[in-house]
Amino acid sequence: MERQLIHKLIKPYIKPSRGRAAWQIINTVIPYFGFIVLMYYMLNWGVHPVFVFLTAILPAMLMVRIFIFFHDCTHGSFLKSKRWMSFWGHLFGVLTFTPYNKWKREHIAHHRTVGNIDKRGIGDVWTMTVSEYNAAPFLTRLAYRLYRHPFVLFVIGPIYLFVVHERLPIGLKDKKDWFSVIFTNVMLAAIIVAVSLTVGFRYYLLIQIPIIFFASSMGVWMFFVQHQYDDVYWEHDPQWDIIDAAMEGSSVYKLPAILDWATGYIGYHNLHHINAKIPNYRLKKAFRSHPFFQEGKIITLWKSFRLALLMLYEEQERKLISYRQYRRLNLRKTT
Repeated sequence: MERQLIHKLIKPYIKPSRGRAAWQIINTVIPYFGFIVLMYYMLNWGVHPVFVFLTAILPAMLMVRIFIFFHDCTHGSFLKSKRWMSFWGHLFGVLTFTPYNKWKREHIAHHRTVGNIDKRGIGDVWTMTVSEYNAAPFLTRLAYRLYRHPFVLFVIGPIYLFVVHERLPIGLKDKKDWFSVIFTNVMLAAIIVAVSLTVGFRYYLLIQIPIIFFASSMGVWMFFVQHQYDDVYWEHDPQWDIIDAAMEGSSVYKLPAILDWATGYIGYHNLHHINAKIPNYRLKKAFRSHPFFQEGKIITLWKSFRLALLMLYEEQERKLISYRQYRRLNLRKTT
C-alpha cells in the first residue's frame, strides 16, 4: 500500500484528546496509589510479606500503563500542549523511574532505526547476527549469551535497568538529558526521604521494590516481543524501508482484554511504528479501521513465551534462531 494512502487512513486517529488523557490519568494513577496504601495496611495488619509481594502485581500493571502515558508524551501524542506533555512526562518519569528527556531521545532513535541491521544499538535489545557471533571473542560471546538468557533479560536485567542504570549519567547528550536525570533522581530521593521520615524506609522497600520488579519485567517483556520473533524484519540500510520495518518488524501482540488495557494497547505495535503520533487511547480503534493494519505479525500470549529462547539473527535464512538451532546449524556445516 502506498504511503500517502496509509497516512490518509491514519490521519483521523492522530488527534490528542485532553478529556481522554485526563480520564486515563484518573483511572490509572489514583488506583496505583490506592494499591500502595492497601499494601501499607496489609503490612501493618501483619499479612505475610509473600501475599503483599504478590499483591504488587496489580499496581505493577498500572505502572506499566503509566509508562505508556510517559511513552506517549515522548512522542507528543498524549496531549495537544507540548508544555503540558513535558510536565506530565517528567512526573510519569518519576513514577516509572525513567528520566524523560534522555529516554525520549533514545526512543525516537529506536523508531528511526528499527529493523535496520546497520544501525542497531540505540534503544533496542542487543542482537547479534550468527556471523558476528562466530567472529566475536570468547568473552563477548559469553557476555552475549548471559545477556540473552531469559533469567537475566527478564528478571535481573529489568530491575537493574530502571532502578540503577537510569540513575546514572551515562550517554547524556545535552542539558535536557542532564536535567531529566537530575530531576528524576532528586524527586525519587525526596520521595524516599519523605516516606522514611513518616512511615519508615522498610515500608518503602517492601512496597516499591516488588512493584518496580514486576513492572520492569513486564515492560521489558513487552518491548522484547514487539521486535524479537522468528521472521522479524532486519534489512541493511540501502534496502531498509520504514513501512516494511513497521509492518514486518513490529508485532501485533494479542493479549486478554485486561492486559491489553494495562499495556495501553501498545501491543498494536506495527501501527504505532507506522505513525507514533497516534495516542494509546486510539491505537486499537485505528488498528481495526482497515484490513491492511491487521496484516502484521500476530503473536498470541501463549505462543509468545517460546520467543524468550531466540538469540541470534541468521541473515541467510532471514530469521531469529535459538542457541539450540544455532548449534544444529553449525553441526550441519561441519558434517
